[in-house]
Amino acid sequence: MMRQYELVERVQRYKPDVNEALLNKAYVYAMQKHGHQKRASGDPYFSHPLEVAAILTEMHMDEATIAVALLHDTIEDTTATRAEIDDLFGPEMGKLVEGLTKLKKLDLVSKKAEQAENLRKLLLAISEDVRVLLVKLADRLHNMRTLDHVPEAKRLRIAEETMDIYAPLAGRMGMQGMREELEEIAFRYINPEAYRAVTARLAEIFERNKGVLTDIEKALSALFEKHAINAGVKSRQKKPWSVFRKMEAKALSFEQLSDIFGFRVVVDTVEDCYRALGAIHTTWSMVPGRFKDYISTPKQNDYRSIHTTIVGPSRQRVELQIRTREMNKIAEYGVAAHSIYKDTGGKTNGAGHAISKETNAYAWLRRTIEQLAEGDNPEDFLENTKLELFQDQVFCFTPKGMLIALPRGATPIDFAYAVHTDVGDTCVGAKVNGRIMPLMTELKNGDEVEIIRSKAQVPPAAWESVVVTGKARAAIRRATKNAIRKQYSGLGARILERAFERAGKNFTKESLKPVLHRLARKDIEDVLASVGRGELASTDVMKAVFPDYKDERVTPAAPKQREEGWSKIRNAAGMLFQIPGRAARKDKDQPRDGAVPIRGVRGDLPVRFAPEGAVPGDRIVGIVQPGTGITIYPIQSPALQAFDDQPERWIDVRWDIDERTKERFPARVSVTAINAPGSLADIAQVVASNDANIHTLSMVRTAPDFTEMLIDLEVWDLKHLNRLLSQLKDNSSVSDARRVNG
Repeated sequence: MMRQYELVERVQRYKPDVNEALLNKAYVYAMQKHGHQKRASGDPYFSHPLEVAAILTEMHMDEATIAVALLHDTIEDTTATRAEIDDLFGPEMGKLVEGLTKLKKLDLVSKKAEQAENLRKLLLAISEDVRVLLVKLADRLHNMRTLDHVPEAKRLRIAEETMDIYAPLAGRMGMQGMREELEEIAFRYINPEAYRAVTARLAEIFERNKGVLTDIEKALSALFEKHAINAGVKSRQKKPWSVFRKMEAKALSFEQLSDIFGFRVVVDTVEDCYRALGAIHTTWSMVPGRFKDYISTPKQNDYRSIHTTIVGPSRQRVELQIRTREMNKIAEYGVAAHSIYKDTGGKTNGAGHAISKETNAYAWLRRTIEQLAEGDNPEDFLENTKLELFQDQVFCFTPKGMLIALPRGATPIDFAYAVHTDVGDTCVGAKVNGRIMPLMTELKNGDEVEIIRSKAQVPPAAWESVVVTGKARAAIRRATKNAIRKQYSGLGARILERAFERAGKNFTKESLKPVLHRLARKDIEDVLASVGRGELASTDVMKAVFPDYKDERVTPAAPKQREEGWSKIRNAAGMLFQIPGRAARKDKDQPRDGAVPIRGVRGDLPVRFAPEGAVPGDRIVGIVQPGTGITIYPIQSPALQAFDDQPERWIDVRWDIDERTKERFPARVSVTAINAPGSLADIAQVVASNDANIHTLSMVRTAPDFTEMLIDLEVWDLKHLNRLLSQLKDNSSVSDARRVNG
């Protein structure tokens, strides 16, 4: 175990004016607090924070960060308290240590939710001071190095969490060396067989190519010497996880991989980077499509380098990375290499010190944190964060030349939300490189994207399944919730207006303000939306506003009486909308035998529709019913799951409609209406005005404010049905109208 003076000496090598007193104090305090605690390996527990501190000295971190590493487990695993840390080391260090402490008593249903809440807490702490991230990653790295000693049941979970969250997070922060080691160890535990196979092949290939690698290094060094460029050349081998991931993603064999080996060229200045590139390209042929300039267009994690692939001295492909020494340092250590975290005493702009420039990587992290304030549930947040972490990038431009970095697979919708949430919410179309393109178009590097907007637009909920960025997904989900809330709020207002009117009172939204606490709602809109959703009865609101109010409405009829009453209404409705010259079916499940215009069914087989019906425009399937014929189902019907294990009963059928033959088809809809006189008449009027036919109508549920009806309709086709549903939803008496599929 490293001694106290050895730790101080490590820091002194790169920071001669080290605050020895701080390091000594943190060392002694942590050692005393951890006392006789042991790790799973049997080593003293204090060896862990000491090793974490040692990892950070390799990254040349300041003494305050090293001290936090020594203390990082004291609040979580010992009797130490935040107040005690504040008193001994100051509130700033106390805050950092607390940011690294897991949430203990989490009342959460799933392990995934607990993981998400701990990640949420960690990212919030990181957003205020990036040193929390550096200590956490060093902590995770040492835990992964000693994973053999952890019980086997926990190893896989820790390895998967590392691969899912911590390795990509290190990559996003530009800490490539840390990312590669975390991935390699996690890979070893997640898929040990593949790990052994890949490492064995890499070792074999390296042994076979040692001579070639040396020859290429010499040829490149001689070339740079000839052009008077001071450059270091070093070969590098792709890491096992990187090789395995590429083979899986592109279905390649080892023999098809052209970039297992590469060469890194490190020079003094940016000018030398381009001089070296010129010397290489004028000596050897470049492989088309394999050139990337991340110096003029840096990656989002601040990575800068020139990548090119040439047909090298021995006529084989050679991948090259050309960068300055400073770029190389940032590529290895990411945010830890930036002077902004050292020149300010290790403090970020959240700690009261001025910072001249925020890194792109840290700016990305702050954008991720913005999503925390939007109230996503834990699992959504975890999913969105993983989406952001895992993706490679494409770079696109606005018409004014602003660069927007997006994950691969991003669409113009993602681009719109990356520009601004308002731009995304009002997006109705897009021009890509001057041409109008579908919003589902996958963007490519260098695309110029212009977003077409409309203030009347509300983002469709279906967009959520199309976008790939967490920001876009969260914003669409939020906009959808707001639109639904607004709809329910308007409905709630109409319900309360009628309730107040029945009681002879005048309804105003302001009258709800004084009673918000009694209704347990935070604002007026919340009350209205709750009434609209049926979560809060209008009578409860009346009683809150007028404590002496008594509901004098007639007590609802007994179930039998109510059913008889509705039976009369159904009969009247059926007569009202019966189409002349055509008899209505008496039973909704009665077979509809005869010449139904469906292609793929033999003429001698009777055909019937499933209870939920099917209409032209639906994708349909036929199911053979032994002894009775064929039943037609819409393809989205859940009832089809019952036939999954009986493929011999499935028949491929299609509509074969003759437009000259007018034929209506069955469809079932659910309508939730305000429970008030005239509501049914309103619904019937909408159906009649749309030239549809009510076949049967039944009550599903009746509440003080709502009535839910199940209506079997007959319509011409899918467009007709959708138009009818849209007009029903727009009716002031209707809360919701939707098609029922099984």
